[in-house]
Order: sequence, then C-alpha cells, then structure tokens
Amino acid sequence: MIEINAPIRTERLVLRPFTAADEADMLAFESRPDVARYLFNEPRTPEGNARELAVRQEQTALRAEGDTLLLAVDLEGTVIGYTLLTWLSEQHRQGEFGYVLHPGHGGRGLATEAAREMLRLGFEELGLHRVIGRCDPRNEASARLMGRLGMRQEAHFVESEIFKGAWGGELHFAMLAREWEAAGRPN
Repeated sequence: MIEINAPIRTERLVLRPFTAADEADMLAFESRPDVARYLFNEPRTPEGNARELAVRQEQTALRAEGDTLLLAVDLEGTVIGYTLLTWLSEQHRQGEFGYVLHPGHGGRGLATEAAREMLRLGFEELGLHRVIGRCDPRNEASARLMGRLGMRQEAHFVESEIFKGAWGGELHFAMLAREWEAAGRPN
C-alpha cells in the first residue's frame, strides 16, 4: 500500500495530491486541444475540469488492486501536469503509469523526472514486478520518454480500437523490477 500525505520532492519538482486551489492551473493545460489529442477525454470545460479535480483530490493512495494514485506535478508553485500509477494486479504485482505535462514546459526533462518518480514508487514502495506504459503511436514524444526511462517497447497494436471516431493504435512499453534494479534506479 502507498498513501501520499506529504509532497514528494524531486530535483526540480514537487509531486503532491491535488487540492481545490489547483483548479485554474489544471484548466490551463486540461482545456488545451493539443493536450487532449492523445487522451480519451476531450479538452475540459471549466465545469468538467472542476468535476475531474474533485475526483483527483481523492486519488491519493494505492490500497487495493484497481486503485489509482494521481499526483499533481508542481513546478515552483504552479501545477504543470500530473503523473499517475494504477495498481493493475495484486497477485501478479503489475502496475501502469502515465503522465501529462503542459506543452509549454516540454523539452526540459520535467515529464521524465516526474515519470521516473512514479516508477520508483511502483517498484520500491509498492513492490511491483512489472510496470507498463501505453501511448498512441503518433505521440512520438511519449514513446521517446518511455525509452529514455529504460522501458522496452513490447507491442504496437495497429488500428486496434476506435479512438475519437477513427481507427487508432497503441504502443505498449514495460519495465521489470529487475531491470529497474539493474539500471541502478535511474536518475
């Protein structure tokens, strides 16, 4: 089990539970079409953003299979994205992680820094054996990020689902606990 009660500090970021005060920061990236492009949701309206924020404020722990831990990515007091870890299987010690970052903060390694911390939580705190990440094949930046983290691409599903009204594909990446350990808990 993992429960986040205090902020987690990385080199440049603070990963922490969302609060009501994050609504405007969250809307600044969640309302953008370029952010929603590869996500299952559409750009968020202020009302939809407020509803989603209320859900995220409750996602502070992994207590049981199926739970999601979702943390705000805070850069110098501004929420610029989020990162998450979902406990897929307790028996098989499987998890899935993800991340979203405001495009205005891209290209500086911030998403990598936040994602790396979620992998650390999954492997070192929750004791997962395997963590996966998925992305749209057109989302080259996300695929490169997972490669930089040391994850291996395991699958490319071509036109495997209807995504926003058209056939879409999916790339699957994964890392095992032993690969995380062998990499020296990459920084």
